[in-house]
Amino acid sequence: MNPSSDFKQFEGMQEEQLPVAKHKLHDWTHFAGVYAAEHVAATEFVIGATFVSLGAKTMDIILGLLIGNILAVLSWTLITTPIAVDARLSLYTYLNKIAGDRMSQLYNWANVIIFTVISAAMVTVSATAVRFAFNIPAQLNWYPTNIWFVLIVLIVGMVVVFVAIYGFSAVSEFSGVCAPWLFVMFASGALVLMPALSLDVIGKTLPSGWADFVNIGNQSIWTGVNSDGEPGIGILEVIGFGWAANSITHFGLIDMALLRFAKKKSYGLATSTGMLFGHYIAWIAAGIMGAGAAVILGKTIVELDPGDVAYYALGWSGFVIVIVAGWTTAITNLYRAGLAAQAIFNRISRRSTTLAVGLAMVVVACFPFVFSQILPLLTYAGLLVVPVGAIVFAEHQLFPRIGNTRYWSKFQDYAHSIPAVASWGLGLVFGFGLNLLDVMSFYYLFIPTWFFTIIVYTILAGIYGAKKAYPEEEKKEEQYNQRVVDYQRQLAQHEVSLQPDTSMLSKALKLVSMVALAVTLFLAIKVLWGSADEAAYIANREVFYSIGFICTVIYFITAYWAMRRGKIGNNA
Repeated sequence: MNPSSDFKQFEGMQEEQLPVAKHKLHDWTHFAGVYAAEHVAATEFVIGATFVSLGAKTMDIILGLLIGNILAVLSWTLITTPIAVDARLSLYTYLNKIAGDRMSQLYNWANVIIFTVISAAMVTVSATAVRFAFNIPAQLNWYPTNIWFVLIVLIVGMVVVFVAIYGFSAVSEFSGVCAPWLFVMFASGALVLMPALSLDVIGKTLPSGWADFVNIGNQSIWTGVNSDGEPGIGILEVIGFGWAANSITHFGLIDMALLRFAKKKSYGLATSTGMLFGHYIAWIAAGIMGAGAAVILGKTIVELDPGDVAYYALGWSGFVIVIVAGWTTAITNLYRAGLAAQAIFNRISRRSTTLAVGLAMVVVACFPFVFSQILPLLTYAGLLVVPVGAIVFAEHQLFPRIGNTRYWSKFQDYAHSIPAVASWGLGLVFGFGLNLLDVMSFYYLFIPTWFFTIIVYTILAGIYGAKKAYPEEEKKEEQYNQRVVDYQRQLAQHEVSLQPDTSMLSKALKLVSMVALAVTLFLAIKVLWGSADEAAYIANREVFYSIGFICTVIYFITAYWAMRRGKIGNNA
């Protein structure tokens, strides 16, 4: 292809430095699959145990998580997606237009570290399942103590790197294959171990109704008493946990990296697959599975690792779920880390930066302390990132409405924006200061921090030049954006995109994969509702373990085959 001279300025630029081309946009199903798979992760086993150790009550979990996760979906839909769809840039690239090179590089380095460590933690979780299968000792120190564990981490980690380097399409396709199976397995695990809890608490395999279920939850799972024997958290803390768990990606705008590919702003609602089916159902199911495994093993839930819980809930499929759930989350976060790194080294391709970051991630994953500290990391990372999200929100959404000029710092040709740097710093002082003073629940600190940073940035930007008009610069910006559109339209003419494969073989493969899931869920339902006594329960559970694993193998073979057939010839 020989672009015209009008497009010479784009030849040396990486694709991620430009807004997403119209022909590269995705339908809502892509985002439903990505969020479903990412947020049904191996950490759900840990978070399920966390609610138990924090002493939440059953009804607080059921209602609080529902409210908190709905608030998270609305945050993605009303805050993140509108900016992502307008700009069509990742936050890492868009921030450069607002705050200049120096702050952007500092912030991007922070994101490279954060998401590399999160990915590493997920790989470590996946490795625990393989460790359990091969009877490798638990890794309880901050450093690895078994060479075979290190080898497992290297193998599991390289799968994550391999998928992530191929970009958003590969991430969404991998997630789309895994998500339906993950849903079925988390639900099945809860159904399979509920009779064990029911036998332990009320002496029969099947709860008679809602009251029995709540009674089982209050006595054996969410008892209202924390691990220190004191009254636990209430519904407000549960709501805050559900809302704040992903503040780094919605209020912090990190998920502009994913949602910039959305055709419509309403696609932010697709995050509900991750929040309502993922976090909500998975966290509750993980609590049930953990408590059930603890009854079988005669331990407390906080003593179990994900491999223990998954095995006694799902048999050999449990090993697969911990591995796959770790992969899906690690891949998405490594993709984010690669984008952040590419924004720093913008002359290097995203694939190369993702590969480099991925290799570092694999090394970090060999150290088990990363996984043990994942929850504090997520909460503090959210507080670190949210002020930057507030700065971008103010500039993009608020400034045009109050008469300020968007991209004013770029129009002044500043290497860095003093108001942006100062606002980020003051936002961090404010947020972490509130934490030190303990004036409110930690889970809600991101809200006042976000509003505080918006106010500070708006005032400082006004002082430094945002209130001025820049008509010539704005005209040049519009012309540049139009040239980008024309350039991408020309590129699209040379790309081939095939229609979805509708052959009988592909339809048959998809049907077989769905039947495999249906059989798995049916067997799990039979364990709960078809076990008249303890002997019948154990027999049904063993049938689920064996046939369920066969169904798992059949599902992944047929679902992946069908996906590959539909992808042949499509290079979008």
